[in-house]
Amino acid sequence: MGIKGLTSLLSDEAPSCIKQLDIKTLFGRKVAIDASMSLYQFLIAVRQADGQQMMSESGEITSHLLGFFYRTLRMIDYGIKPVYVFDGKPPDLKKEVAQLAQRFGRREEAREQEEEQKDIADAEKLDQLARRQVRPTREHNAEVQRLLSLMGIPWIVAPCEAEAQCAELARAGKVYAAGSEDMDTLTFGTPILLKNLTASEQKKLPVTEINLSKALEELDMPMQQFIDLCMLLGCDYLDPIKGIGPKKALKLIREHKSLDQVLEVLQSGERMKNEEVHESNILADEPNGEAPKKRGAIQVPEFWPYQEARVLFRDPQVQDGNTVQLKWDHPKTDELVQFLCADKGFSEDRVRRGCEKLSKAVGQKQQGRLDGFFTVQPRQGAAPPKRKNAPTPASGKAPRGKSARS
Repeated sequence: MGIKGLTSLLSDEAPSCIKQLDIKTLFGRKVAIDASMSLYQFLIAVRQADGQQMMSESGEITSHLLGFFYRTLRMIDYGIKPVYVFDGKPPDLKKEVAQLAQRFGRREEAREQEEEQKDIADAEKLDQLARRQVRPTREHNAEVQRLLSLMGIPWIVAPCEAEAQCAELARAGKVYAAGSEDMDTLTFGTPILLKNLTASEQKKLPVTEINLSKALEELDMPMQQFIDLCMLLGCDYLDPIKGIGPKKALKLIREHKSLDQVLEVLQSGERMKNEEVHESNILADEPNGEAPKKRGAIQVPEFWPYQEARVLFRDPQVQDGNTVQLKWDHPKTDELVQFLCADKGFSEDRVRRGCEKLSKAVGQKQQGRLDGFFTVQPRQGAAPPKRKNAPTPASGKAPRGKSARS
């Protein structure tokens, strides 16, 4: 689910933090991609002309392999160096709120609806129901990891959430950004989030870049308040609070400064309304009494473990980004041909051409980006810009420059 309504809220309240990019402008960048999210997307989106999932002659689903192979090649073509991050063990809180069980329940419901509506539903409705049943398996994950290893593309399994590990790699400077469709990647603290990076080229979707520091600046709040805002909006660990939309959530956080204070106000208001309803019910029992009018009320769920969720966002289980070693290697062409062509029915010519692209990308010395070497100079005759932390004549030392992003 990510963070409910966060994209639209940032578009309205912090527009400068979002910009649309042509994928070509990411040349020379390293990006940590949420592999678990991509796996789910490919299983849903990569389909045959009749809407069915791609399959080998033996009936094995290959949509996920097609997606990872060709979308990775597309990024390589544009000079992007991807590293994929897979989900590890889900946090206990997810189990407590039965998130995974709920998703399974919806798949079962979709399967039952498909059977019931086969005779009456149109093709589009049936396709929607079929896609709701998609569930990545351990075998899907293992096949994708084998594919990436044979392609020479680095991948890691996170201790817990893939989005959190992607954010950690970005904070450590190992990559330029995290690539995911889940907005909670921002809540985990990635400096830069890239969306639509693995979208189909046919859709012609621009890459969306979201800058966390600009978002915080425009929202005028520190990171801890932003995390509280995201939890109030609704996330994978907490259901949204009935009666609170994005604008209301932002107003409450700005007014009360923390989620603790917001909940205290909401719960005290809830108690007052319950007392009013109780008094109205007493009056309604009187001969001249009037029945209480129904009013929309904000209702905090009985089980809403926001403090545990806050810990998961502020201090997620991740591997220290500084200890992660990323290496892009030459593809193992013969093994890849055996795996994709002999076993899965891929075109051998296309796989070999893909391997040539991968080898060429690894063999070439990565060209540096111009913005890593040059700074904008003032126009001739213009006053020089003021510099922060400029050296004093007495020190004789120049300030230390910031290194370029990966």
